[in-house]
Amino acid sequence: MTKLKPAPLPPDSAIGGYRVVRKLAAGGFGVVYLAVDPEGQQVAIKEYLPSALVMRAPGELVPQVEPEKLSLYRLGLKSFFEEGRSLAQISHPSVVSVFNFFRQNETVYMVMNYLKGASLQDFIVTARSLKQRKIFRESTIRSLFDEILRGLRVVHQHKMLHLDLKPANLIITDSNRAVMLDFGAARQVLNKEGNFTRPMYTPGFAAPEMYRRDSSMGPWTDIYAIGACIYSCMHGYPPNDAPQRLDKDRLALSLTRMRGVYSDDLIGTVQWCMSLDPLARPQSVFALQKELSREGERRYTKLTVSEKVRLQFDDMLSDTKKSIKRLTRFGGHLK
Repeated sequence: MTKLKPAPLPPDSAIGGYRVVRKLAAGGFGVVYLAVDPEGQQVAIKEYLPSALVMRAPGELVPQVEPEKLSLYRLGLKSFFEEGRSLAQISHPSVVSVFNFFRQNETVYMVMNYLKGASLQDFIVTARSLKQRKIFRESTIRSLFDEILRGLRVVHQHKMLHLDLKPANLIITDSNRAVMLDFGAARQVLNKEGNFTRPMYTPGFAAPEMYRRDSSMGPWTDIYAIGACIYSCMHGYPPNDAPQRLDKDRLALSLTRMRGVYSDDLIGTVQWCMSLDPLARPQSVFALQKELSREGERRYTKLTVSEKVRLQFDDMLSDTKKSIKRLTRFGGHLK
């Protein structure tokens, strides 16, 4: 039987002097609401509400936690609270502003500025529907991620990591700013300490070390995700997730298809960021910024005829394997 997700707070709920208007978004670790402050200004409030650990019936305010899950719930709660305190000390146009954070209803709430706009993921999906080889211009990609990296560098200077960078968490505001949202400290703590059947990461954007309990993480972990975000802006789709790549890495082959469409420099930068070995990646945001902002003539190497044939054959082989898998599953249903 599938476990029901905890219900969001009902509209008009009063929390910490704010009034909830409606739910904006919900994920595995929290719910974000549109709310208004005592002066009537709109804010976004994120509630710590890990669906794997709590239950809450519609109309209720306090999450219900089973006794055996209470210690893990509190560990994530502490991490979420500390994340709010750290973010409140950061003032940068590319980092979501945290105005307030407080405890109530046996959980924690983080009050942020309400950003009007669309996520980078929304833009990617729209661009992808045009069915053109070049999803975004290279100059757009370089400019966008230069802006994001400026904010990420400040985050790292405050001894923080984002740990959940992906196009859905990068908002392009109506005032044309790129802003990072939804940091993942609590998510990472719960994944590391909890005995979940699988890590709750977005496939394609989590670095391989995030899947290992004994590995250390650092700026290079966020840099892997930046590389995956740039890849998505080039391809229109996320790369294979880290466990798949560790089994059979097709990243280089996939990026080969982009030769002649994007510069060799940008393709090489993505490969550098997405190295499976953490030590082989840029070790700081500054190093990546230098590479992305390099001036000079960009090299474009077009595919040779033999390479095009080989890639076409690889596509046909891949399609054949997928068809065989589908037929095998279908045949299994007939038995």
